[in-house]
Amino acid sequence: AELLKDYKQGDKVIQLRLEEGKELEYCLDPKTKELPPLRNPDILVGENDLTALSYLHEPAVLHNLKVRFIDSKLIYTYCGIVLVAINPYEQLPIYGEDIINAYSGQNMGDMDPHIFAVAEEAYKQMARDERNQSIIVSGESGAGKTVSAKYAMRYFATVSGSASEANVEEKVLASNPIMESIGNAKTTRNDNSSRFGKYIEIGFDKRYRIIGANMRTYLLEKSRVVFQAEEERNYHIFYQLCASAALPEFKTLRLGNANYFHYTKQGGSPVIDGIDDAKEMVHTRQACTLLGINDLYQMGIFRILAGILHLGNVGFTSRDADSCTIPHKHEPLAIFCDLMGVEYQEMSHWLCHRKLATASETYIKPISKLQAINARDALAKHIYAKLFNWIVDHVNKALHSTIKQHSFIGVLDIYGFETFEINSFEQFCINYANEKLQQQFNMHVFKLEQEEYMKEQIPWTLIDFYDNQPCINLIEAKLGILDLLDEECKMPKGSDDSWAQKLYNTHLKKCALFEKPRMSNKAFIIQHFADKVEYQCEGFLEKNKDTVYEEQIKVLKSSKFKMLLELFQDEEKALSPTSATPSGRTLLSRTAVKPAKAKPGQASKEHKKTVGHQFRNSLHLLMETLNATTPHYVRCIKPNDFKFPFTFDEKRAVQQLRACGVLETIRISAAGFPSRWTYQEFFSRYRVLMKQKDVLSDRKQTCKNLLENLILNKDKYQFGKTKIFFRAGQVAYLEKIRADKLRVACIRIQKTIRGWLMRKKYLRMRKAAITIQRYVRGYQARCYAKFLRRTRAAIIIQKFQRMYVVRKRYHLMRAATIMLQSLLRGYIARNKYQRMLREHKAIIIQKHVRGWLARVCYHRSLKAIVYLQCCYRRMMAKRELKKLKIEARSVERYKKLNIGMENKIMQLQRKVDEQNKDYKSLLEKLTNLETTYNTETEKLRSDVERLRVSEEEAKNATNRVNTLQEEITRLRKELHQTQSEKKTIEEWADKYKQETEQLVSELKEQNTLLKKEKEELNRLIHDQAKEMTETMEKKLVEETKQLELDLNDERLRYQNLLNEFSRLEERYEDLKDEVNLMVSIPKPGHKRTDSTHSSNESEYTFSSEITETEDLPLRMEEPSEKKAPLDMSLFLKLQKRVTELEQEKQSLQDELDRKEEQALRTKTREEERPPMRGAELEYESLKRQELESENKKLKNELNELQKALLEKSSPEVTAPGAPAYRVLLEQLTSVSEELEVRKEEVLILRSQLVSQKEAIQPKNTMTDSTILLEDVQKMKDKGEIAQAYIGLKETNRQSLQDYHMLNEDGELWLVYEGLKQTNRLLESQLQSQKKSHDNELEALRGEIQSLKEENNRQQQLLAQNLQLPPEARIEASLQHEITRLTNENLDLMEQLEKQDKTVRKLKKQLKVFAKKIGELEVGQMENISPGQIIDEPIRPVNIPRKEKDFQGMLEYKKDDEPKLVKYLILDLKPRGVAVNLIPGLPAYILFMCVRHADYLNDDQKVRSLLTSTINGIKKVLKKRGDDFETVSFWLSNTCRFLHCLKQYSGEEGFMKHNTPRQNEHCLTNFDLAEYRQVLSDLAIQIYQQLIRVLENILQPMIVSGMLEHETIQGVSGVKPPGLRKRTSSIADEGTYTLDSIIRQLNTFHFVMCQHGMDPELIKQVIKQTFYITGAVTLNNLLLRKDMCSWSKGMQIRYNVSQLEEWLRDKNLMNSGAKETLEPLIQAAQLLQVKKKTDEDAEAICSMCNALTTAQIVKVLNLYTPVNEFEERVSISFIRTIQMRLRDRKDSPQLLMDAKHIFPVTFPFNPSSLALETIQIPASLGLAFISRV
Repeated sequence: AELLKDYKQGDKVIQLRLEEGKELEYCLDPKTKELPPLRNPDILVGENDLTALSYLHEPAVLHNLKVRFIDSKLIYTYCGIVLVAINPYEQLPIYGEDIINAYSGQNMGDMDPHIFAVAEEAYKQMARDERNQSIIVSGESGAGKTVSAKYAMRYFATVSGSASEANVEEKVLASNPIMESIGNAKTTRNDNSSRFGKYIEIGFDKRYRIIGANMRTYLLEKSRVVFQAEEERNYHIFYQLCASAALPEFKTLRLGNANYFHYTKQGGSPVIDGIDDAKEMVHTRQACTLLGINDLYQMGIFRILAGILHLGNVGFTSRDADSCTIPHKHEPLAIFCDLMGVEYQEMSHWLCHRKLATASETYIKPISKLQAINARDALAKHIYAKLFNWIVDHVNKALHSTIKQHSFIGVLDIYGFETFEINSFEQFCINYANEKLQQQFNMHVFKLEQEEYMKEQIPWTLIDFYDNQPCINLIEAKLGILDLLDEECKMPKGSDDSWAQKLYNTHLKKCALFEKPRMSNKAFIIQHFADKVEYQCEGFLEKNKDTVYEEQIKVLKSSKFKMLLELFQDEEKALSPTSATPSGRTLLSRTAVKPAKAKPGQASKEHKKTVGHQFRNSLHLLMETLNATTPHYVRCIKPNDFKFPFTFDEKRAVQQLRACGVLETIRISAAGFPSRWTYQEFFSRYRVLMKQKDVLSDRKQTCKNLLENLILNKDKYQFGKTKIFFRAGQVAYLEKIRADKLRVACIRIQKTIRGWLMRKKYLRMRKAAITIQRYVRGYQARCYAKFLRRTRAAIIIQKFQRMYVVRKRYHLMRAATIMLQSLLRGYIARNKYQRMLREHKAIIIQKHVRGWLARVCYHRSLKAIVYLQCCYRRMMAKRELKKLKIEARSVERYKKLNIGMENKIMQLQRKVDEQNKDYKSLLEKLTNLETTYNTETEKLRSDVERLRVSEEEAKNATNRVNTLQEEITRLRKELHQTQSEKKTIEEWADKYKQETEQLVSELKEQNTLLKKEKEELNRLIHDQAKEMTETMEKKLVEETKQLELDLNDERLRYQNLLNEFSRLEERYEDLKDEVNLMVSIPKPGHKRTDSTHSSNESEYTFSSEITETEDLPLRMEEPSEKKAPLDMSLFLKLQKRVTELEQEKQSLQDELDRKEEQALRTKTREEERPPMRGAELEYESLKRQELESENKKLKNELNELQKALLEKSSPEVTAPGAPAYRVLLEQLTSVSEELEVRKEEVLILRSQLVSQKEAIQPKNTMTDSTILLEDVQKMKDKGEIAQAYIGLKETNRQSLQDYHMLNEDGELWLVYEGLKQTNRLLESQLQSQKKSHDNELEALRGEIQSLKEENNRQQQLLAQNLQLPPEARIEASLQHEITRLTNENLDLMEQLEKQDKTVRKLKKQLKVFAKKIGELEVGQMENISPGQIIDEPIRPVNIPRKEKDFQGMLEYKKDDEPKLVKYLILDLKPRGVAVNLIPGLPAYILFMCVRHADYLNDDQKVRSLLTSTINGIKKVLKKRGDDFETVSFWLSNTCRFLHCLKQYSGEEGFMKHNTPRQNEHCLTNFDLAEYRQVLSDLAIQIYQQLIRVLENILQPMIVSGMLEHETIQGVSGVKPPGLRKRTSSIADEGTYTLDSIIRQLNTFHFVMCQHGMDPELIKQVIKQTFYITGAVTLNNLLLRKDMCSWSKGMQIRYNVSQLEEWLRDKNLMNSGAKETLEPLIQAAQLLQVKKKTDEDAEAICSMCNALTTAQIVKVLNLYTPVNEFEERVSISFIRTIQMRLRDRKDSPQLLMDAKHIFPVTFPFNPSSLALETIQIPASLGLAFISRV
């Protein structure tokens, strides 16, 4: 809280404001009037070490622990020599391998508090002081003691390793699950509470590696076996057994559910949340197996445990008050007896009876039911205790070492001070043990304080501290509590009540520490160092005696179960508790067996030792052990009783801090001088309080002068030799003075800056005001002039305006007048026109009406006249009809009429047809229907009239007419209907038209909208396409990066395996050297030399005779971890193939010997046939060249296959376009091309044979040379030309001899015969060659066909695979590809071996032939005269070479090879070569020697030289591997040698950078691709060794230079240190600074450049160096709270900028080194940025993309203000960061892997240096080498 009002003497209330902002009135105690304790300065809150606090009191300690635990999530805190560990009840990621490596080798105060720091301190002190160490872990149940002890042991196991190959450290860790299962149980306070104490001694040898361990156990809680309180469990092993009861091997144990057994169901909580007892049983059994407890013994253990469970279910029935019985054939007892191998009757008898012995006789007495139950429970406890001890013994035997122990570190995991509502004998023993330990702790702290004071020569004043010796005396002294208890146990009728009375009588009112409760006579109170504890006397005697009936033990001893007998075999020979068993374990829980009759002698007395007596003796032994070691203390605190994670209960914490002695430590420290500063640290912190004149060269005197001025009371501080000692509160006072001085300085700076700012502002405002005035006055003047101009203009405007208005008014009036006139005149004219129009219309109407009346009168008269005419005509017709009827009666008339009637009927029929047609036309022409109808009606009427007049036979026709009339009527109706429909349709059409128009308009609108949408969609599609393109590009870049990462991972894995291989190789060499040293005289005949292989010293020796396919598995083994499982059939096939190869090799060797003998035998035959020598040699030469080219081609194909196979396995491997697929296609094309080449070769061979045939004839040889020239041009190789020339020369010389002997008789005929024989021979050779070539062509065609089939099969398989799911597809394709490629490799291997066999045979024959040719040439040259030589044919090929035209080769003798390696590698000094000679000279010399061996075609020499070179480099690096210059030199030379082998290999990819002269120097006979791989692997090993050397040099500098050293002086002040010594951040003489790092980097860079290392390789080395620097710095930052501040962030960023500047100076910015520092840069930025609002959180999340979430949160948690002006990071802000980063997928690992090495590559870097220009300096001593 903060004081709001100054306190005055006598005030009863203090006004305070709490941290959360709440105001409070604090009332002082009226009696003591003590003020509340003062708070430490903010800079000290959350300090690593409680002793560094200026105010040392309980509230300050509690607050500091709470801030660290709740706010910073830090569970460890130092308190002087004690490590306080608060149980977080949560798994924290702070115990990994990376954290162990980070703490290894560090000083204890340099890093944040941790159990690993304590373990490292113990390990370091053991090695440095050669003194045994102890780590004492104590605390309440559930505080985390066991876990802390476990982590300490894990640290030792990880850091030290084991001295033997038996993995002792694994066994030490494996003892934990066993001991936890049999000794831990669930309690109300802890799910895994240790119910026994243990002290584990971990033994080390002289090299401080673990060799073994030994365990002692203390006070096992046996009562838990038979009784458990509510919500508690028995020991874990019982529940593990019940959970595994269903296993077949456990059927005989007849187990069931845990609720079935009395001993496991009493607590009512048989299951622990999150724990699977069955799985735990598996772990327990695995640990037993690892510790050598075999399955038989394990089953024995489980059998005994099951027997205990069944024993608990044995029930008793009362017969009377003093006796009981067991039911007949009681199942639980029967099972118990069966498991234990004892008699049922005996056990049931002695469970219900006991034997009593008196002075004269022995008799058997029955016991009551309660006594029987107690006896049963005592037996169960006794068996379990025996089993526990037996297991501990066997664990110790397994951990026991045969090697002599040099030193040990003991880890004591023992119960802390306990106080419950009811405290009994167990709590008494536990608190007794804690009293002893507290006394030892107090003495140790006191001793350390005294040593510190004496070392600093401070006057020693006796510090009063609590001495608990009186309390210990009360317990263990003569007539103490334990003595009285033992005495009472010996009494025949001793009881708890009588013992309590003796205690009261002896100690009450005599000892201040012993009290009696007011309300009880069966309890007593002891004032322990931590608290008062009330003990209930009930049960003390029984537990102290721990009685079990001897008769029951005898029954068990008579068991047939051997393991049970082992448990009780030491009953008779009980050892003294003070003496140890052979394994070193003290028997602590031995129970006294009550005998029938007391036996005299020592054994009997020792046999009756009580539990209290045994415990006291074992405790004394433990204290002796601890006093003989250097102790380290870990105090475990339980933060709350509910197991809530990161919840802090202050009251419980204070109780435990008092109980474990932490507050006593604080009190002891506070009593003296708790705050200690070195003079340099004090000067650096409080330099601001000094004036310049006060600063002297002597820092000590300067500090003294300052303190004398600041603190007047000299008792408040003391000056030591190297430190200043302060009383409590003085550092806070100094901090206040410093803060006040800084505040005054800040105010002064603020005042000055504000004044300067205000002056600047005033001057700026004055200048602005003048400028404004100037502009305003000018503006006003301009405004006045403008006003005058406007006034004049306004007058003119008014004049013209007024004139305009008047003129406008006149024109308006005139226009209105004219308008009125025109309107009036128009109106009059219109009226006149209307009148005239009406008159005219009336006349027209009259005219039409009169005309209509006249027409009506006329029509009426006409109608009357017509009617009269009709009447008259009717009358006349009737008369005529009458006449006709009379005439018709005559026959003749009828006939005449009939004839006419037929014609008329036909006419009528025709007319009817026409009418039908008209009817049809009516239907078609509805619009003209009415007119047509009238016309037809008139016609029909007239016809009907005529028919009626004619005769009655026409009635039918008349009827038809009527029908037609009806039809017409109907049609008329239809017409009307159609017209109405038409009208309706027209209306509908109009409506439809309107709707259509409306729809069209709507569609047009929609069309417009759609066009807009289309345009929008097009734009969106365009944008999406653009985005997709960008996305695809990003994805492509990401995939490329991923592929690069995968490639780097594979490369890294391969290089790591290579590193491991080299380590094992070195280990093998060391072991071999050790064996050689042990064997003084080597065995005769042990050495051997292999003719076909080089020496066995190197793993990298390969013979050129070994094919690449044999080497392939070796190279594929290491990088192919993701490879599919090896096919067994393939493995067997390969194994069989190796055997065949060995046999074939032997047969080839025999055949070669036979060929040599055959060649020697045929020598004479060849001399007899000189004409055919040239043809045969040329044929052999051509055949050899052909086979060599084929061999080379096959090797290249095999290399391509290997590269394809070595690519990363993926589903696309078998897809078209994949590397393997492309290689097969390329091979297919190459085979077809080879077929064409074969055809051409056949033609060439034929032409060459014809030319040779002609050349043998004398005329052609003498005259025609054009054929020879053509043949020479066709020959591609110099070797072919030379061979052909030799052959021709042979034949020509022979023919010349014949020419000179032509004149002799008979010679011409002989020549003719010889020519005929030659022709026949050539013809037969041509035929055989043609046949062989035909066979080869057929074979090639067959191969092409098989390849086509294989290709089709592959495509089918590919199609099938594409239908499969991805996982199955990948697996199937991989399996198939591996099988196919292995088969192909085997086939290719066979072909290559055949080719190699042929080549070797031809080489051998070639050597023999060349030798013979030389002999023949010499013999023939002697017989040829000078004239004959002139007449020889042309020799176009043999060109003599100048002597001084060097070919860039070095010749040496085979015997000089060791000297070459010695002078050039082993004895060479890198510095002399680097300074005086060209870089890489040894590599050039070695390569030139290889070139000469290649020129000689001596494979043995090449192999031997390369092997010796590699072995020599390895020896140099092994001998001087710690020298950076040596390693750098040989890395550079190895790479140059590798580049030379590539540059001059003859491969096109490497030759394109060469000059024509360099291309002439390429290797001609050997393909050294295998050795290139070997040298590449060697270069990788050298690179890794270089990085290790570099890391070892830089490691001590990094933390000091990058973190601790103040590069910018005065930015960060030093915080007050605690008791733990913290590394000073001030640069002392021996301290490394940033300049040290940069100087070292300059040295590295200069050395590498001087040695001519490849620039790309230098970049990789620098990148790795910067990565190590950044990783080590960041890791240290994450583990040091004192380094996480704003000012330290500025220091780090400045240091990083200096490193970047160094990179720029060296032109290494593109090396990727800067990127490796990105995590460190972001961590420094995180320390400096604002950390308050949500915007700040968002900025941090986007900025810190190279840091993991765990690292960001850790930095924020550790952030500590160094000055008062900085603010802490709030918990809410950290939670905001965590919420924002929860979706980020990154590694949960906290620390960076500082041991990570990036995979190295060696880009090809050809040399422009010409080999023939290289001179060998005489200083190298290589006079035995000559240039060629």
